[in-house]
Amino acid sequence: MPWSKIKPEDHEPEFLKDHREEGRRIPYSEAVREGLRQSLALDRRVFVMGQGVDDPAGMFGTTKDLHVEFGTDRVFDTPLSETALTGIAVGAALAGMRPVYFHNRPDFLTLAMDQIVNHASKWYYMFGGRVSVPLVVWACIGRGWGSAAQHSQALQAFFFHVPGLKLIMPSTCFDAKGLIISAVRDNNPVVIIDHRFNFKQIGPVPEEMYYVPIGKGAIRRKGRDVTVVAMSHLVIDSFRVSQELESEGIDVELVDPRTLRPLDEEIILASVAKTGRLVVVDCGWRTGGVASEIAAVVAEKAYGSLRAPIARVTCPDVPTPSACELEDAFYIDRNEIKQAILKTVHYKGD
Repeated sequence: MPWSKIKPEDHEPEFLKDHREEGRRIPYSEAVREGLRQSLALDRRVFVMGQGVDDPAGMFGTTKDLHVEFGTDRVFDTPLSETALTGIAVGAALAGMRPVYFHNRPDFLTLAMDQIVNHASKWYYMFGGRVSVPLVVWACIGRGWGSAAQHSQALQAFFFHVPGLKLIMPSTCFDAKGLIISAVRDNNPVVIIDHRFNFKQIGPVPEEMYYVPIGKGAIRRKGRDVTVVAMSHLVIDSFRVSQELESEGIDVELVDPRTLRPLDEEIILASVAKTGRLVVVDCGWRTGGVASEIAAVVAEKAYGSLRAPIARVTCPDVPTPSACELEDAFYIDRNEIKQAILKTVHYKGD
């Protein structure tokens, strides 16, 4: 059973109804592709590289047929040589180009960490802002069926840790397009981590070119009892859980950071100040992870607002298993999110 059959196609929740809920609705992959296409059309310095970006599937559909429209000198396949190819991308960016390097799995970005962490992220700072590396690195994380320990890791915490890198994790079709356009326009390196489950979504996306600001979170649902901060596809799961809990009289406020670095601390702290409770949901590992950092920010800056211990919902600190029974135990499900919210809301103290 391929990963694409684990999750059926799903229309995004309406979240807070606004003008974006009206009009055209397209799949997530098409939203990414459209943002990329419009960026290529706008600026001839932009080019797309990566293994399989010009194949019939077009990297989950995100790069499909772009090589036909823009030529193979601007959209081209690359060999499995992440260190060398990332070095070429960094060099091209230093020379004034705007490369977008696509990876269908993030696991092999670890091979390119020297180029990303020791070079791309540092040049702007090392040279007093006189040199920039306008590089976008895109990678797709998440579960498959038996993809196991080397092909389905959620490595966002690795990049979250590095000063000089911007880190984006979209959750909606609208943001997927607007954020990749913003990333390509950014003058310094941006890492975009997408989850495979996002690609089962269909949502409202304007046809015209637009930008979603990097570093600005969004309230997906307003509530008064508990703040849930969730990333990527887990925003959708958390929203569904919040709808279930509404019938039990629990009013969840759902915050989607959209960008992890820079993190929109203001929107998280303001929400916790209102609800007094926090649950953080992330598909990465627990120790040293994104959820831990967000919990630390709230503990440090909003401790006086808390009426219950902060809860983290994450994957356990073990390599991803391949057996389907173990996968079910490893990955976060909606029940785990629900139980964490219930425990936090009903906390009575020791």
